[in-house]
Amino acid sequence: MNRTLVNLPCKRVQMDEIWSFIAAKQDNVTPSIRERNEHAGDVWTWVAMDADTKLICSWLVGGRGTWEAIQFVNDLASRMATRIQLTSDGHRPYIYTVPHAFENNIDYGILIKHYGVDPQTEKRYSPAKCTGCEKKSIIGNPDPDHISTSYIERQNLTMRMSIRRFTRLTNAFSKKIENHVASIAIHYMHYNFVRIHQSLRVTPAMAAGLSDHVWSIQDMVSLLA
Repeated sequence: MNRTLVNLPCKRVQMDEIWSFIAAKQDNVTPSIRERNEHAGDVWTWVAMDADTKLICSWLVGGRGTWEAIQFVNDLASRMATRIQLTSDGHRPYIYTVPHAFENNIDYGILIKHYGVDPQTEKRYSPAKCTGCEKKSIIGNPDPDHISTSYIERQNLTMRMSIRRFTRLTNAFSKKIENHVASIAIHYMHYNFVRIHQSLRVTPAMAAGLSDHVWSIQDMVSLLA
């Protein structure tokens, strides 16, 4: 994917971060756990998706800070063939990194969701109720109708449904960062090239013009030879 996902003819891209953890949740990481596993605790997967072809254009695993944002957004910018409209949530590192990575040659907007207070009895298991959304134009002239993160948020659900280690409230979480990254790489390769998208009726790679056929699992495995 690193060699193939270049000069992408994307027009509208959405990006987001999805949370998981390695070995233990951040609040439960003790000095002894940290000594055995330097990557223990929260880990985030940064993801960018083409809203039209549903192609995963770029992804990165790490923390949720500015350094990761720089690496992620720079990589995304290097893969685009033309000017795009980009949408993210209001995560502050994006505001600083997008203008630099794209050299302001972009139409960039953010979608900020406002949430209400959860009923105490549902706090642990239920997400907060969204009470409204606010769209903001940051760079260029993004189309307000397409300032949206709905596709990338749906893709986050696909990840949690497809990768066991992303399932909440289980002991299936990743124990090593290397296994976590490998699992995500396999998922995105399968998602982009093997899995036929339900609404597109082709794979995202075919929709983006990167492949002329549906790949098989055997095709994926053959890349390791």
